[in-house]
Amino acid sequence: MTGAQMILHALEREGVAAVFGFPGGAIIDVFDKLYDSPVPFYLTRHEQGAAHAADGYARASGQVGVCMATSGPGATNLVTGLATAYMDSIPLVAITGQVASHLIGNDAFQESDMLGISRSITKHNYLVKEVDELAGILKAAFYIARTGRPGPVLVDVPKDIQQASTESLYPEEVSVRGYRPTVKGHPQQIQKAASLISKANRPVIFAGGGVISSDAADALVALAHKIQAPVTTSFMGLGAFPETDALALKMLGMHGTAYANYAIQESDLLIAVGVRFDDRVTGDVRKFAPKARIIHIDIDPTTIHKNVQVEVPVVGDVKSVLLDLLDELKPKNHDAWLRQINDWKAAHPLVYRQNGSILPQVVIETIAEITDHEAIIATEVGQHQMWTAQFYNFKKPRHFISSGGLGTMGFGFPAAIGAQVAHPDATVIDIAGDGSIQMNIQELATVAAYRLPVKIVILNNQSLGMVRQWQAIFYHRRFSNTCLRRNIDCPTHCDGMENCGIAYVPDYTKLAEAYGIPGYFADRPEQVRPTLEKALKTPGPAVVEFRIDKEENVFPMVPSGKALDQMLRGIA
Repeated sequence: MTGAQMILHALEREGVAAVFGFPGGAIIDVFDKLYDSPVPFYLTRHEQGAAHAADGYARASGQVGVCMATSGPGATNLVTGLATAYMDSIPLVAITGQVASHLIGNDAFQESDMLGISRSITKHNYLVKEVDELAGILKAAFYIARTGRPGPVLVDVPKDIQQASTESLYPEEVSVRGYRPTVKGHPQQIQKAASLISKANRPVIFAGGGVISSDAADALVALAHKIQAPVTTSFMGLGAFPETDALALKMLGMHGTAYANYAIQESDLLIAVGVRFDDRVTGDVRKFAPKARIIHIDIDPTTIHKNVQVEVPVVGDVKSVLLDLLDELKPKNHDAWLRQINDWKAAHPLVYRQNGSILPQVVIETIAEITDHEAIIATEVGQHQMWTAQFYNFKKPRHFISSGGLGTMGFGFPAAIGAQVAHPDATVIDIAGDGSIQMNIQELATVAAYRLPVKIVILNNQSLGMVRQWQAIFYHRRFSNTCLRRNIDCPTHCDGMENCGIAYVPDYTKLAEAYGIPGYFADRPEQVRPTLEKALKTPGPAVVEFRIDKEENVFPMVPSGKALDQMLRGIA
């Protein structure tokens, strides 16, 4: 078979149920063979959309996502998607066409050095130099992407390699030199962890995306209830522990709950599970969990001691380690500690102030009520993302899909497409801001073409809301280029307060209709529930626009560089 045929054969052998991409000259041979292939292919309208859709597919399904693009600008358009997946540890295989081998390095038409470009944003990358190496490289790519700490792998295939013939067979197994992820935790470290847990009086479990990627949610719940420890999550860990559980503290960090932040600062033992202690979680790392001894469980040894010094590291697959740890532990009660937690919950709930306009928090809560917290929710990046994290109350893993580490605007909508492909019968909703949605809004054509019933809910404040919030709080309301109604007729300086009379642009209902998609609009609070109910009952895709107040901000908020208990509350 040819190299192009081998690529599709590999996808079949790996059980790939969806490929997202865009054709071009340097990968046309693969697309020619795709014409007769059973591999399902979804044509997006931009390569970045393809990468994000593959990412969303992986997050929702737990399987490796696959995207495909041609050389040069096609491949470079994948870069943001690869970086997004890399930061959030999402298993992805990107297959890119490349100019013919003899042209590499000659500045040929649509040539780009994808190995050099993608080296820092992939778990591994390959340039295929011999067609007989292709089968083994593809097998290794899938193996590397899904094992250890998951991540994206890029395979760059020159045009002549796609056309060349090979007698090589697709291998059943693969061995990658120097790559041996540790799965089982060291027994002595697990025993040390159990000993610390048995002595703790104020334990807190801090769970992250590693719990979800290892399918360890049930083990996490069992641990929390066995030792009666409250559980907070990172942004990427939302859904790893049901937020309806009495032990749930919800999200930690910059826009986390006040009671989660207080609990961390007062705990005497922090059990960190599948987290990387990023700066938005820790705040001032020197003042993070100052009274706590720390256990850190993670499959990636490079995360241990990277940001926070820990007393007991346990390197291994989260699920495996938690199950072994459960065997070492006896049930415990922490009644006094839980009473303190409940006092904080009562004193510092997530709140918002009614002001007569549509409140984004109410929109999120209403979506949660209508869907019984069972929908797969994707988000873009911005204020709407944080409101969703705060107010939806996720109950299951793989039901929250959002860019955490990279904070990629434009991610949510194509990611929702991937999630919908992974779960055709699920309710999938992209909650978006008017700034983010416009970055990949061309994918409306994709949902229309494939009749994917993704619902897009746009919280429209005509602002780049999160940047505007920072300008309002920390930059003396100097609103530099965050108003999306701004045009050439606006005054040089605007305080963002007056009703300028400039039209909202675009009209999202008309834009949806241009793609043959129903559009719905609401600007009064009483319209929120009926509008959502109508949209969610609509067969196929739908777009819903809610006009919200640009002055509505996300609180609590830990200012950058401050300790977790130094929060801005917003509402007294």
